Amino acid sequence: QVQLVESGGGLVQPGGSLRLSCAISESIFKLNLMEWHRQSSDKQRELVAQISGAGGTYYLPSVKGRFTISREDAKNTVHLQMNSLKLEDTAVYFCRVHTKDGRSGWGQGTRVTVSA
Repeated sequence: QVQLVESGGGLVQPGGSLRLSCAISESIFKLNLMEWHRQSSDKQRELVAQISGAGGTYYLPSVKGRFTISREDAKNTVHLQMNSLKLEDTAVYFCRVHTKDGRSGWGQGTRVTVSA
């Protein structure tokens, strides 16, 4: 099981920014996919952003242009830069990774609250 630890959540006003980080217990070069998911109280968990080992990215349409997923290979860390935050971005954000040998893992989640 891959161990993941998220950080960076908090309370922010609409229009503000936050940067989430996910520290991964294994070398990032052993991973196929690195993802950020979120779950709010009234929705199922959804994939927000994804980055592949080759660097390809995917974004949920509602966050495209506002969120950026990136990798910091030397620190085995994945980030999610969130700009122009909206009330509807309020959720618990989870990091998830998939390894090249078929394992996966979830982090414990970090709460993001967007409120005036």
